[in-house]
Amino acid sequence: MEKLPLTPTATGPGTAFTGHVLMESLRGRLGESRAAMNHVHFAPGARTHWHWHPAGQTLHGTAGVGLVVTRSGEVLTLEQGRTVWIPPREEHWHGATAESLMSHIAVQEADEDDETVIWLEPVTDEELARAIAAADL
Repeated sequence: MEKLPLTPTATGPGTAFTGHVLMESLRGRLGESRAAMNHVHFAPGARTHWHWHPAGQTLHGTAGVGLVVTRSGEVLTLEQGRTVWIPPREEHWHGATAESLMSHIAVQEADEDDETVIWLEPVTDEELARAIAAADL
Protein backbone atom coordinates (compact mmCIF):
# COMPACT_ATOMS: atom_id res chain seq x y z
CA MET A 1 0.00 0.00 0.00
CA GLU A 2 1.20 3.49 -0.78
CA LYS A 3 -0.20 6.97 -0.13
CA LEU A 4 0.43 8.90 -3.33
CA PRO A 5 1.61 12.51 -3.29
CA LEU A 6 -0.73 15.32 -4.24
CA THR A 7 -0.01 16.85 -7.63
CA PRO A 8 -0.53 20.52 -8.48
CA THR A 9 -3.49 21.50 -10.61
CA ALA A 10 -2.45 22.26 -14.20
CA THR A 11 -4.09 24.08 -17.08
CA GLY A 12 -5.10 21.78 -19.93
CA PRO A 13 -2.74 22.37 -22.87
CA GLY A 14 -4.01 24.02 -26.05
CA THR A 15 -2.71 21.06 -28.03
CA ALA A 16 -5.43 18.89 -26.47
CA PHE A 17 -8.21 21.24 -25.27
CA THR A 18 -10.31 24.21 -26.37
CA GLY A 19 -11.43 26.62 -23.66
CA HIS A 20 -10.54 26.74 -19.97
CA VAL A 21 -9.68 23.30 -18.60
CA LEU A 22 -8.00 22.40 -15.31
CA MET A 23 -6.48 18.98 -14.65
CA GLU A 24 -5.44 17.11 -11.53
CA SER A 25 -3.37 13.98 -12.04
CA LEU A 26 -4.73 11.41 -9.59
CA ARG A 27 -2.10 8.85 -10.54
CA GLY A 28 0.10 7.77 -13.37
CA ARG A 29 1.13 4.22 -14.13
CA LEU A 30 2.33 2.36 -11.05
CA GLY A 31 4.29 -0.87 -10.97
CA GLU A 32 2.75 -3.30 -13.43
CA SER A 33 -0.52 -1.35 -13.69
CA ARG A 34 -1.03 0.38 -17.03
CA ALA A 35 -3.86 2.64 -15.77
CA ALA A 36 -3.62 6.40 -15.30
CA MET A 37 -6.30 8.65 -13.78
CA ASN A 38 -7.02 12.37 -14.04
CA HIS A 39 -9.72 14.61 -12.59
CA VAL A 40 -10.55 17.10 -15.35
CA HIS A 41 -12.63 20.28 -14.92
CA PHE A 42 -14.17 22.00 -17.97
CA ALA A 43 -15.57 25.56 -17.98
CA PRO A 44 -18.82 25.98 -19.96
CA GLY A 45 -18.12 25.26 -23.64
CA ALA A 46 -14.63 23.87 -22.98
CA ARG A 47 -13.80 20.51 -24.55
CA THR A 48 -11.11 18.09 -25.58
CA HIS A 49 -9.88 17.85 -29.15
CA TRP A 50 -10.87 14.79 -31.15
CA HIS A 51 -8.83 11.84 -29.89
CA TRP A 52 -8.75 8.09 -29.31
CA HIS A 53 -7.24 5.69 -26.80
CA PRO A 54 -5.43 2.49 -27.83
CA ALA A 55 -6.84 0.63 -24.80
CA GLY A 56 -10.11 2.59 -24.38
CA GLN A 57 -11.19 5.10 -21.74
CA THR A 58 -13.63 5.28 -18.84
CA LEU A 59 -15.17 8.64 -17.85
CA HIS A 60 -17.00 9.13 -14.55
CA GLY A 61 -18.91 12.40 -14.10
CA THR A 62 -18.29 14.23 -10.83
CA ALA A 63 -20.02 17.61 -11.40
CA GLY A 64 -22.12 19.53 -13.90
CA VAL A 65 -23.33 18.34 -17.30
CA GLY A 66 -21.17 17.36 -20.23
CA LEU A 67 -21.16 15.54 -23.53
CA VAL A 68 -19.28 12.57 -24.94
CA VAL A 69 -19.43 12.54 -28.76
CA THR A 70 -18.22 9.94 -31.27
CA ARG A 71 -17.06 10.55 -34.83
CA SER A 72 -20.21 8.73 -36.02
CA GLY A 73 -22.33 11.41 -34.29
CA GLU A 74 -23.49 9.51 -31.20
CA VAL A 75 -23.97 11.94 -28.28
CA LEU A 76 -24.18 10.83 -24.65
CA THR A 77 -24.68 13.14 -21.68
CA LEU A 78 -22.30 12.83 -18.75
CA GLU A 79 -23.51 14.06 -15.39
CA GLN A 80 -22.51 13.50 -11.78
CA GLY A 81 -22.52 9.79 -10.95
CA ARG A 82 -22.76 8.61 -14.59
CA THR A 83 -20.01 6.46 -16.12
CA VAL A 84 -19.28 6.17 -19.85
CA TRP A 85 -16.97 3.61 -21.50
CA ILE A 86 -15.32 4.47 -24.82
CA PRO A 87 -13.91 1.39 -26.59
CA PRO A 88 -10.33 1.21 -27.88
CA ARG A 89 -9.59 3.28 -30.99
CA GLU A 90 -13.01 5.00 -31.09
CA GLU A 91 -12.51 8.65 -32.10
CA HIS A 92 -14.39 10.93 -29.73
CA TRP A 93 -14.35 14.14 -27.72
CA HIS A 94 -15.84 15.21 -24.39
CA GLY A 95 -16.50 18.48 -22.67
CA ALA A 96 -18.99 20.80 -21.00
CA THR A 97 -22.19 22.11 -22.47
CA ALA A 98 -22.38 25.83 -23.26
CA GLU A 99 -24.45 26.42 -20.11
CA SER A 100 -22.75 24.26 -17.47
CA LEU A 101 -19.34 23.37 -16.19
CA MET A 102 -18.44 19.68 -16.17
CA SER A 103 -15.92 17.62 -14.23
CA HIS A 104 -15.03 13.98 -14.72
CA ILE A 105 -12.51 11.41 -13.68
CA ALA A 106 -10.80 9.93 -16.74
CA VAL A 107 -9.19 6.49 -16.58
CA GLN A 108 -7.15 5.15 -19.47
CA GLU A 109 -4.63 2.36 -19.88
CA ALA A 110 -1.37 2.40 -21.79
CA ASP A 111 -0.91 -0.08 -24.61
CA GLU A 112 2.21 -2.20 -25.19
CA ASP A 113 3.92 0.87 -26.74
CA ASP A 114 3.15 2.93 -23.59
CA GLU A 115 0.60 5.10 -25.47
CA THR A 116 -2.56 6.23 -23.65
CA VAL A 117 -4.03 8.79 -26.07
CA ILE A 118 -3.66 9.93 -29.67
CA TRP A 119 -4.69 13.58 -30.10
CA LEU A 120 -6.30 14.78 -33.34
CA GLU A 121 -7.77 18.10 -34.53
CA PRO A 122 -9.76 20.57 -32.39
CA VAL A 123 -13.54 20.27 -32.13
CA THR A 124 -15.11 23.25 -33.91
CA ASP A 125 -17.76 25.53 -32.42
CA GLU A 126 -20.15 24.12 -35.04
CA GLU A 127 -19.45 20.54 -33.92
CA LEU A 128 -20.09 21.58 -30.31
CA ALA A 129 -23.38 23.28 -31.28
CA ARG A 130 -24.55 20.20 -33.23
CA ALA A 131 -23.76 17.93 -30.27
CA ILE A 132 -25.62 20.20 -27.84
CA ALA A 133 -28.64 20.27 -30.18
CA ALA A 134 -28.60 16.45 -30.44
CA ALA A 135 -28.11 15.85 -26.71
CA ASP A 136 -30.89 14.72 -24.40
CA LEU A 137 -30.55 17.66 -21.99
